[in-house]
Amino acid sequence: MIIRVRVIPNAVRSEVVGRIGSTVRVKVAAPAIDGKANAELTNFLAEFFEVKNRSVKIVRGEKGKEKTVEISGRTEEELEDVMETIP
Repeated sequence: MIIRVRVIPNAVRSEVVGRIGSTVRVKVAAPAIDGKANAELTNFLAEFFEVKNRSVKIVRGEKGKEKTVEISGRTEEELEDVMETIP
């Protein structure tokens, strides 16, 4: 599954804030320096979608706040069920 993510770095804790259309807003508890926010984002999304860390890849937007992320490791149906829980 491919999702669009808007990252908000330097948060107190990592959490999904919500959705705006098809873009998921995620706060990450890491600064946007030396790839720390990207690493925290992939770790958090792996935990959120209950997949292994290697199943989450940033496809586009490594240096920006808007990212395209590919998530694998579960069926498309299971991943969509998780997406439906996001307000």
